[in-house]
Amino acid sequence: MLSLALPYRTWAHRLPAALKFGLLAVAMIALMRIGSLAGQGAAVLVVAALTASLGSRAVRQSLVTLRPLVWIVAVILLWDTAQGRFQLGVVFGLRVLAMVGLANLVTLTTPLPEIVALIEWLAQPLARLGISPRVPAISVALVIRFVPVLRARPATLAEAWGARGA
Repeated sequence: MLSLALPYRTWAHRLPAALKFGLLAVAMIALMRIGSLAGQGAAVLVVAALTASLGSRAVRQSLVTLRPLVWIVAVILLWDTAQGRFQLGVVFGLRVLAMVGLANLVTLTTPLPEIVALIEWLAQPLARLGISPRVPAISVALVIRFVPVLRARPATLAEAWGARGA
């Protein structure tokens, strides 16, 4: 099964999936509570250092993942600048980059079967309602599985258009 996880093992692969996702949740809450530019900047630097500790391939893959966010952050920054809240826009942009960077870090270091097993375990209470815990687990696996496919789709279409056109 295709996954976004790195094809080699790192120090972060040794951590249990539940611990990584728990730390991710705590970090997300902490990032929402940090309102200063320095705090969000420090968070981005920590995420960058953690990603760099996984190797150059992890850095490249993370940059590819973060590239679409540049446009979103730019629009938010322009809007907040027009509203006279430039610093708020920068803080929000850094927060988004840190959060997505952390989520990407967890995805890069957690194989898909471990994510599926964790979600299935977390969804056990749904069995009392007659919903199989496997359903949300497989749903998340399908979303993760198709991210690389959807990411490659524009390049495939551009190549096809180029082959047909002059």
